[in-house]
Amino acid sequence: MNEDLKLILSCIDNTTLEGADTREKVKTLCERSIAIQDADKGIGHVAAVCVYPVFVRQAKELLQGSGIKVASVAGAFPAGQSPIHVKVAEVEYAVAEGADEIDMVISRGALLEGDYDRVRSEVAAIKQACGEAHLKAILETGELQSEENIRSASELAIEGGADFIKTSTGKIAVSATPEAAEVMLKVIAAHYQKTGKLVGFKAAGGISTPEQALQYLQLAKHYLGEENTNSQFFRIGASRLTNKLFSLLTD
Repeated sequence: MNEDLKLILSCIDNTTLEGADTREKVKTLCERSIAIQDADKGIGHVAAVCVYPVFVRQAKELLQGSGIKVASVAGAFPAGQSPIHVKVAEVEYAVAEGADEIDMVISRGALLEGDYDRVRSEVAAIKQACGEAHLKAILETGELQSEENIRSASELAIEGGADFIKTSTGKIAVSATPEAAEVMLKVIAAHYQKTGKLVGFKAAGGISTPEQALQYLQLAKHYLGEENTNSQFFRIGASRLTNKLFSLLTD
């Protein structure tokens, strides 16, 4: 059990995405993300710190040399309701500020209207704007209304070049669910079998207990393979979980 909890901790994107975020709050998050490492107990660092674009440069400086990546939401997060040139410009800004990873939102309205080409092409445009930064495409599964739509969104995001597909922004009532996660992971597994390229999976939104996190970990192990269930291909966006896991591992 402890090894699984350590693994989950190493796959967390420690996140603050509130309208009231301040430089002091970001500083505290970065410092805490570094401080949880405990070599004597075999506890490594979290995978990333995720912030709004305006805080990327600050986070990059604070995390320098820690091994923790800087992720930024960009592309009209969380609604995605902006023209593509506006989304791309925000992504380019976040990358120029030093973001290692970009968490974008797909256009759910376009998907629900059946405009699959737009969904795919927007992901592709944002992937190009990322340069060397990795791209996580947020599907917002709680708004997609059916398993078929979740499956289609997963396929379109992967076709557009996303390095990860992610469940939710955490900004709506229905966020991550094991059922949606399984649909997404099945698409990832099928794509891997067909192409030999593995896309990562990120569960985010409403995950606040170790028990919930363990459920997503087991799903990831089943569909990604145990050898691939690490921070390169598996993430959890659950900042409230970090302190709980650290307390369990250090008691």
